[in-house]
Formats: sequence, C-alpha cells, structure tokens
Amino acid sequence: MQKFIHFVNRLSVLLISLLLALMCILVFGNVVLRYMFNSGITWSEEMARFLFVWMIFLGAILGLKDNEHLGVDMFVKKASPKFKKILYVICNLLILYSLILLLNGSWKLTLLSVDSVAPATGLPYSYFYGIGIIASIGMGMVIFRNLYKVIVKKETDSLIMTIDSEEMTEPLPKEEGK
Repeated sequence: MQKFIHFVNRLSVLLISLLLALMCILVFGNVVLRYMFNSGITWSEEMARFLFVWMIFLGAILGLKDNEHLGVDMFVKKASPKFKKILYVICNLLILYSLILLLNGSWKLTLLSVDSVAPATGLPYSYFYGIGIIASIGMGMVIFRNLYKVIVKKETDSLIMTIDSEEMTEPLPKEEGK
C-alpha cells in the first residue's frame, strides 16, 4: 500500500510540474508572439486557465496529504492530548462533509456541462469541472487515511501538528497624541 501511495504522490508531483511548465510555455509564447509578431495563439489563454485550475486542485490534494494547509492552532496548542485528538477528528469530519458537498456540486456541474464547449479550444467544459470530482475523491481518501491512523492505529503525533514557538515581533510604538 505504501508503494502505491508513493507512486501516486510522485505521479501527482510530476503532473503538477508538467501542467505548470505547459502553462508557462503557453503564456510566454503567446506574449512573445503578440508583441514581436503581432499575432498570437487564440486558445492559449483558455488552455492556461484550464491547466491552472487542474494544477491548483491537484496541489490541494498534495497539500492536504502533507499537512501543509494553513491552520489556526492557538486553541489546539492549549488542549490536552486527548482533546487534541477529538478536535482533529471533528475537524477532519467537517472537511469530509465539505468534500462531499464539493463532490456533489462538481458532479452536477460536470453533467450539466458535457455538451457545452469552450469557445477557443473546443474542449468540453466537463473537463474543466471534472477536476472537482477528482480532487474531492483524492482529498477524501487522504482524510479517511488520516482518520484511520488517528482512530485505529492511535498515531497522533505525526498528524496533529502545532507550532511550538514563533519569534515574537515588537509592537509598534504608539504615536503621540493618540
């Protein structure tokens, strides 16, 4: 199972890198063509938008897997280890509920847009909205794996992360007369 997860992780990183490279090539090439030759690739902006959306959603899966999303931990830091585990499970269940909503909305939007095509590329809009389905399933799998690790395997240290120390900045001096 670990080999499969590692393979999917490496494939995702490779795909995100490829999408970023293609997007940069398309945008840069179109800028060069437009300013140097007074022409351009008509579909490059639309394709760059498609690639960007796919790249962001795939990156969100990896960010969730690696626990790299932003979080506010001022309450979690002060909680006992048992309460931290409870908060972690509740938070992941709320995320799972949000992912179910994303999956449902993406599914409906994908079905509605099967016959609609993008004007420049001619690609069906269902390709554009379909990434929501893939992302919600991928992130759901990550959440289920995390919940399994916390509830069944009792692995809390690697998943429930807080920042123990952070450099404090000096407060700004008060202005006179205020």
